[in-house]
Amino acid sequence: MPAYRVVLVSPMHEGNVGAVARAMANFGFQELFMVDPCDLGDEAYKRAKHAGHILDDSKVVDSFEDALKGCSLVVGTSGKVTEGEKHFIRIPETPRSFAEKVQDHEGCIALLFGPEDLGLTQEQLERCDLLVHIPSSDEYPILNLSHALTVVLYEIFMVGRPLSLPRPASMEEKEMLFDFFHQLLDAIDYPEFRREKTEIMFRRMMGRAIPTKWEYYTIMGVFSGAVKAATGRKPGQS
Repeated sequence: MPAYRVVLVSPMHEGNVGAVARAMANFGFQELFMVDPCDLGDEAYKRAKHAGHILDDSKVVDSFEDALKGCSLVVGTSGKVTEGEKHFIRIPETPRSFAEKVQDHEGCIALLFGPEDLGLTQEQLERCDLLVHIPSSDEYPILNLSHALTVVLYEIFMVGRPLSLPRPASMEEKEMLFDFFHQLLDAIDYPEFRREKTEIMFRRMMGRAIPTKWEYYTIMGVFSGAVKAATGRKPGQS
């Protein structure tokens, strides 16, 4: 996994810088460089919450190029894109596609974020190896600085990270569930002419839901109790 450096170019509001530090800490990023930043005071640390150490350890440099020293890949972010192959300077990647492409990169990647009002300049974008753009509503396409950074860092954080999902019910367990449902319809004298469609509907509904084993056992317990209450015997008993 590559190393990452967040670079804020001329950030204008200390609250945003504090929120950037908090988002960095949320996803395990530590290195923050700033070029010509606003003054940082109480508001920045208040917005950073428990990530004040990132502000303390941040480096303020004199120039754009100084912020990129030691980085092998420079990635700019922009709220604006230009359609058409000829306008290659502003042809972007989404945060997800970018994160997937660079996950095996060896070296340090600089993530550039421009000032809140105008973003990175054309000259700064020309210096970038890649451009990342976050798709958003045409009616209000420009994200807040810290929000945009959070989206990008989240996608990087999630690449290659296995999701811990609950175990789904097996095919055999689901077939037993459908059998219990069938017995429940018998127990309540559900109309015969509606039964086939109702059982198919229930099967389709369970297919869409993809019940977990815990959900399966819960539903089975409900059906078993309902059949017993209606007939005086457990499902499967004659």
